[in-house]
Amino acid sequence: MQWIKSITVLFVLLVGQATISARQHIIRPAVGDQAPEIVMANPSGKMLQLSSLSGKVVLIDFWASWCRTCRTENTIIRQAYHKYKAQNFDSGRGFDVFSVSLDDDREIWMKAIFDDKLVWPNQVCDFKKWDSPIVQTYNFRFLPQNVLIDSSGKILAKGLYGKKLGEYLAAHMAE
Repeated sequence: MQWIKSITVLFVLLVGQATISARQHIIRPAVGDQAPEIVMANPSGKMLQLSSLSGKVVLIDFWASWCRTCRTENTIIRQAYHKYKAQNFDSGRGFDVFSVSLDDDREIWMKAIFDDKLVWPNQVCDFKKWDSPIVQTYNFRFLPQNVLIDSSGKILAKGLYGKKLGEYLAAHMAE
């Protein structure tokens, strides 16, 4: 009977350790975390802050002109922007996009913004490509990448690609 108690205690300890280890391996920032501030220059050189969009639901979109998948995703994001920018949600009033480019050439970046008809004003880039500190801050290794935040900057969702973005926004509209 003693060996059963010993095995049970060992099992409980192993499960507890596995739970602690799993929590330590959550990729940060995670859903529920506060989104780290982003401050970068827009195409005219003016510094923009993510926090300036407080009060709105915001898609932080990490992309680059040289990323084919990003360019395809831009069409979907543009459609969502036009459809939801004036809508109210259970977690914010209005929808906006904060696009962060990993480009290293200003002219090519500007051409991609124009060609893809990215009309929202929040376009930023530090021209450091993968050496940009934002890559480490938001902990991603591929493009495209996106994070949806609420009116207070809390992360609601990550990786809303294709129709998932529109589905999420539609499901969380205020009544």
